[in-house]
Amino acid sequence: MQIALPRPEAFAEADGRIVVGYSGGLDSTVLLHVLAHTPDLRARGLEALHVHHGLQAAADDWAAHCRRVCDTLDLPCKVARVDVARDAGHGLEAAARAARRAAFAQSMAPGDLLALAHHRDDQAETVLLRALRASGPDGLAAMRAWRRFGTGWLWRPLLALPRAQLLAYAQAHGLHWIEDPSNAVDDADRNFLRNRVLPLLRSRWPQADAALAGVAALQADATALLSPDDVAALAGARTSDPAVLDTTRLQALPSARRARVLRQWIDALGLPPLPARAVAWCEADLATGRADRVPVFDWSAHRLQRWRTQLHAGPIRSPLAGDFASTWSGKVPLQLPDGGRLWLEGAPADMRWTVRARHGGERVRLTGRAHSHSLKHVLQARDIPPWQRAHLPLLLDADGLVQAAGDLVFDAGFEAWLRAGGRRLRWAAPGALHTADDAPMA
Repeated sequence: MQIALPRPEAFAEADGRIVVGYSGGLDSTVLLHVLAHTPDLRARGLEALHVHHGLQAAADDWAAHCRRVCDTLDLPCKVARVDVARDAGHGLEAAARAARRAAFAQSMAPGDLLALAHHRDDQAETVLLRALRASGPDGLAAMRAWRRFGTGWLWRPLLALPRAQLLAYAQAHGLHWIEDPSNAVDDADRNFLRNRVLPLLRSRWPQADAALAGVAALQADATALLSPDDVAALAGARTSDPAVLDTTRLQALPSARRARVLRQWIDALGLPPLPARAVAWCEADLATGRADRVPVFDWSAHRLQRWRTQLHAGPIRSPLAGDFASTWSGKVPLQLPDGGRLWLEGAPADMRWTVRARHGGERVRLTGRAHSHSLKHVLQARDIPPWQRAHLPLLLDADGLVQAAGDLVFDAGFEAWLRAGGRRLRWAAPGALHTADDAPMA
């Protein structure tokens, strides 16, 4: 028994490796096996990535199992250990999904394909979940077989196949896989649909999975028809930062178009689908929002937040710890504990600075100014959002005077020193998009 993997028209655009999200379960085991026995796909560079959530007592055993399977297939297997934010207030399932998504994104190089083993049964569950959450056409289109993801692509080659076909393949080839006991527990919404609702629907309508997958396909067609106008409207609301929209331009759109633009924006960022209540939150804030408020909306370990006329979307991140302090020469990039990075192009050999978090009350003397100014007021005057300030590292000289706040604010003397030596101080906030050339590794 064989499985032929469909390849979308844009498949040739991805010229990197194929990274398989490999949990060790039935679905990903079948996908990995099929890819490993497809010569032209294997020749591109095929590897498995197992995300170790640490949520089950057997998590170490599962990682070991994945390595053994990959050894038998002569494939590399990387294990990414992640910290799942159990107390983030978004539910364990959403927190684990966010951690997994981040691990996948970090593993990919430009042009790589992330191959995931979602199948038709998963698609049916997703359509039901989205319908129960009052999703629009984009949400009901559910999972796509092919889409942009991070610096590469996400590919779901098994999406049209029922799980029964994957099981038959695994049995025919004598494959071994892990059974996650948490899948049998109905606490999670998806498990409840899988274990209780869909079996009941199938007993009455045997083609329920195919019908729900058909709903997704029809909604994807409808979305494609609306997409050109959505793209134009989104382009009009964008700022220089892909993760930030201009609320003034957003508010000028009709309500229905605005909802579609918000969802397309979130999708383009590779974030979890925006629920209907998030769109309602945006509508209410745009109608009544005040410039002196910083309202937020959280979903699936991600956050929408407005600052003045900027609407920002991204993962929920802990700020730079207040007690963080490090001595730095500038010769090698400094990795910050919140995931950010600081580096200096053209650093001399004999410099020493202290890099620390903001404590409050700092002052800085700007170029062309006779007196020092409150750093807080300078950041506010430059429209630096509060969430960005929370991650901003300070560079202090031997006398404890602020020389720089990230790469956003410079002391007059330090700025002159940078220019005289052709140097450049750079800061990448956690999660910021930057190239390898921009942010060299230590």
